[in-house]
Amino acid sequence: MRAARLIKMVLLLQTRASMTAAELARELEVSERTVARDAQALSEAGIPVYADRGRAGGYRLVGGYRTGLTGLARSEAEALFLSGVPGALRDMGLQDSASVARLKVSAALTPSLRDASRSAAQRFHLDAPAWFSEPRTPELLPALADAVWDDRPVLARYRRDGPEVERTLEPYGLVLKAGVWYLCARVADAGAFRVYRIDRFTAVEPGPERFRRDDGFDLPAFWEERAEEFARSVLRSEVVVRLSPQGVRMLPYALGPVSAEEALGTSGAPDGQGWVTLTLPVESEEVARMQLRGLGPEVEVLAPAALRKLCAEDAAGAAALYR
Repeated sequence: MRAARLIKMVLLLQTRASMTAAELARELEVSERTVARDAQALSEAGIPVYADRGRAGGYRLVGGYRTGLTGLARSEAEALFLSGVPGALRDMGLQDSASVARLKVSAALTPSLRDASRSAAQRFHLDAPAWFSEPRTPELLPALADAVWDDRPVLARYRRDGPEVERTLEPYGLVLKAGVWYLCARVADAGAFRVYRIDRFTAVEPGPERFRRDDGFDLPAFWEERAEEFARSVLRSEVVVRLSPQGVRMLPYALGPVSAEEALGTSGAPDGQGWVTLTLPVESEEVARMQLRGLGPEVEVLAPAALRKLCAEDAAGAAALYR
């Protein structure tokens, strides 16, 4: 651990003209006293680290010293390609590898280009989770991430609607969707690829041997296909509604942009009042009831009759409340 920290300190000083003890302590996540001890150790090892005294002082490398420790390890190179998703790196326990990789790249650049990473970070940022939801990192995510990187099968216990099940899985890839982590894996004894929510794993035990990956497996294509299948499987019912012009504009907020666009594509021509009739695919009548409440008087349910009755009761209750 200390050796990696010393290398990181040298690379930091190589990419910047000078850094204060406080700046180094913050970057290395240690105390300023530890920074002083590390600087002394580097000096004794022959690396010309010099400490300037005073308020404007700091640590620097003397005489344009440059280290040759800029070659990327495999884990660092892989983490570097994920550096645009810092939250995901942190969740998987790869933030240290990515940090060292970025420093090595910066150290290899000419002085005029060394601020490129900071310049990009100040202009583009990815915030994956949805609004008004607190993302939670699954406890077993780092262990599964290690298995994914190392191609190691895992003996996993998984919590479903019923009792827990135990499976030997070959973990192929991780997907972060709207703040929720999923594992795409092949079931060892069945050969089928499946998707698992990582927060439902209760235990993961990596195996000692590596499995042989299927070179034809395409993670983005597999996820897109399964996501479409899931969306179709969830929408098991249909309701027929009339929407006012305002209701048409509000529909994406009630159903989501994709579902709303597909539904509006099947609507007929507006009637004399500008209202349109269309069929909405929904998860269930009860879910449709909750979704359509947000449209208020801008929607009229035509079918099924049971849902129309429930929506009429909701409207009557709201009217009585505001009378």
